[in-house]
Amino acid sequence: MKRAIFPGSFDPLTKGHEELVKRGLELFDEIIVAIGTNANKKYLFSLEERIDFIQKTFHNEPRVKVESYDGLTIEYCKQREAQFMLRGLRTSADFEFERAIAQINKEMMPSVETVFLITSAELSAISSSIVRDIIKNKGDASPFLPSGIQLKS
Repeated sequence: MKRAIFPGSFDPLTKGHEELVKRGLELFDEIIVAIGTNANKKYLFSLEERIDFIQKTFHNEPRVKVESYDGLTIEYCKQREAQFMLRGLRTSADFEFERAIAQINKEMMPSVETVFLITSAELSAISSSIVRDIIKNKGDASPFLPSGIQLKS
């Protein structure tokens, strides 16, 4: 079985994340959307809300699992026996940042390959931080969220 970990904070899950998982399912037998926890980070949505957003978005896809984890992502890949880490690239800055992490991860665990997918052009401007800012300022973020996500007013 080809299992991939798609790690992130998903605060919130966006249409860009949704697209990457759907495209990743063409490559992998199973994708674990893995919500990393960081005690030093202030999240807009609770872990439970983020899990719920992901579960609702992929409720018809049994090959998508949702879990949370602490610690190094590469160690989590080992625990879950994942051979791949799925990452999305929107910009050249994303590439530079992700490349450095992928190279370190490869040094730490050669058995895990990082697979980069380029976000489609129409979704490349969407980021969780921009969507969080829209939500914090009472704007309509629905065009940037998967259709199953309903935010409380």
